[in-house]
Amino acid sequence: MKLFVTFSLVFFMCSCANVKETEIITLLQNWEGHEITFHDNHVFTILGKDTIAFPFQDGYKILTYVDSVGCIGCKLQLTEWKKYIMEMDSLFDNSIQFLFFFSPEKKVDIIRALLLSHFDYPVCIDEQDSLNKLNDFPTEMAFHTFLLDKSNKIIAIGNPIHNPKIKELYLKIIQGGEVKPDNRKLIIQTEVSVDKYTISLGHFDWQEKQKASFVLKNIGKSLLVIQDVNTSCGCTEVTYSKEPIQPGGSVVLDVSYRAETPGSFDKTITVYCNANSSPIVLRITGNADGC
Repeated sequence: MKLFVTFSLVFFMCSCANVKETEIITLLQNWEGHEITFHDNHVFTILGKDTIAFPFQDGYKILTYVDSVGCIGCKLQLTEWKKYIMEMDSLFDNSIQFLFFFSPEKKVDIIRALLLSHFDYPVCIDEQDSLNKLNDFPTEMAFHTFLLDKSNKIIAIGNPIHNPKIKELYLKIIQGGEVKPDNRKLIIQTEVSVDKYTISLGHFDWQEKQKASFVLKNIGKSLLVIQDVNTSCGCTEVTYSKEPIQPGGSVVLDVSYRAETPGSFDKTITVYCNANSSPIVLRITGNADGC
């Protein structure tokens, strides 16, 4: 399973900027080929209401676990999961099973999120956090999603919703294709400067939408192409021009943030592009004040 350690590491480095490389290597080695343990009595429901039979399949499974720490909406990304499930179903004729285990502090928060997103795929609302207690998952959120084989052994780790490189990795493994080292050296690279990496929105009424802008300038000699932009939270949206940027030109990333609840926040915007410094991690911070 050296493939797992080598290539999962390559892809993870793009989404775990806060985790040291040595810690990633150790974690991947510890979880390589690890079999996930499940209870016989896990209960799955639709929209938190109807209990259904949901037997585990023998093929590939994508397991994602969400704990009660932090912003539930940021972690769930249910709308993006719906799109991903539809995409995988169309490619693999519904043969990939998705296992969602949510362990909320308040069950009503999960149910509200399910209803708002019209997420009618079976989920397990694990109020006792039993799956985590059985398996002792890593504390880092980026390591809470797994690609499992038919024996429930881990093939790869990473959230395909948060990181397009993880999405690509999962697809290649499921398709049975050869997973090769990061091929960024085969792509024409350029250089990018950023006007600022962090913007503080200060204090504001939590019910008021906030806006900020980041400017990326192409200071290299080749076209700059933004391949994808991901946010750490569904409450953060980014718009930008999809056109390639000529050398010397710039692109503006317009960020809008709408708080789900009062409180301080620190959200990331990750830009994937053909720059030597990619992925570029930007942040917005502030305090959404309540009444």
